[in-house]
Amino acid sequence: MAASQVGAVFPGEGAVEERILDFAKEAMSHGCFDAILIPSRVAAGDSFAHLLIQDGALLKDACPLPPIMPVQGARALSTVTKRGRGGKRIAAVLRPCEAMAATELAKLGQVNLENVVLITVDCPGVMPLGDYFDSPEKGDEVFKAAREKWDSEAMRAVCRICDRFSSTGGEDLHIGTLGIESGSLLLIPGSPKGEEIVEKLGLPLEKDVAGWQEKVNELAKARGEKRAEANNALAGDIGGIDGLLGVLGTCIDCHNCMRVCPICYCRQCYFDSDRAKYPFDDYLARAEARGGLRVPSDTLLFHIGRMLHMSLSCVSCGMCEDACPMDLPVAQIFTLVGDRNQKAFDYVPGRSVDEPLPLATFKEEEFLEVEQSYSGASAEQEDEHA
Repeated sequence: MAASQVGAVFPGEGAVEERILDFAKEAMSHGCFDAILIPSRVAAGDSFAHLLIQDGALLKDACPLPPIMPVQGARALSTVTKRGRGGKRIAAVLRPCEAMAATELAKLGQVNLENVVLITVDCPGVMPLGDYFDSPEKGDEVFKAAREKWDSEAMRAVCRICDRFSSTGGEDLHIGTLGIESGSLLLIPGSPKGEEIVEKLGLPLEKDVAGWQEKVNELAKARGEKRAEANNALAGDIGGIDGLLGVLGTCIDCHNCMRVCPICYCRQCYFDSDRAKYPFDDYLARAEARGGLRVPSDTLLFHIGRMLHMSLSCVSCGMCEDACPMDLPVAQIFTLVGDRNQKAFDYVPGRSVDEPLPLATFKEEEFLEVEQSYSGASAEQEDEHA
């Protein structure tokens, strides 16, 4: 639910992307920010990259909702801000999952949001990289049609079950497009930074967002039901070590999933370090002790280790699955594990930058359903020693 119950209408004509670019140009001309980080089509025309633009005239090639996600926007924002806030005010136009990841990275000290305005847009999803690169021109047409109808069948598997495609509460300004009159944008501030932009544009905050919110809730409910069904089906396939190994058995240990993940930010992963590389004789000894050894080894340990590392902050962006050369359903597996772990801690990644990470916060009375409370155990110990 958006932080504000009212929004402002940015009027105009044209497609959604054109209106978003018009908004960005006008906001820059009114001094709302000094530069904008936004996806743009590369010169070859077959992919997209995030550019940091100061000149509004250069926004002509920008594409706020590209058909694919070659780079997760939170990683791009981290590159720009992780060494400090800088002297420029930056607006970052991101999909909701990218903004959620940026918020999580801010908690981990990998993004500085002090001089950043997070701007999110209702997201219809993105296409699989392979499908788009087969024919970028056809991909553009397919994505345009899917975006206009909010039809997710052409999108990635995790996008089809994404129920966090709209305002997440952690952004400064959300642009609502679902169910909005053609040509208009609904600007919904989520913080004083967002309110300041609307004020500088001279737009009254008087538009009731109830109609838009109803459409969002309706689609989110349908997506949520599909998500539960997909998770339940997948849980049956990956139950136990044998089930998980059966699904991930063709992993070639390339670690692409780790390298594109916005939450995996370590300079060197343990699984890429010398400690995870063994001399030849050690492989023979391990094979003899086990009666055989799969090569590459420890692939399952790598995936389980990643789950333990980042599942609480997983935003189901799907980058890992797009990058997998073996077409393994890693994003779907991480969505399942992430949903379970986040539910256990009552934690929603990206909901608020002020919400502490669960494992960085001690709660004395936690998980009482699986173990005796600390105070209860202490009382019993005192009785025993009385």
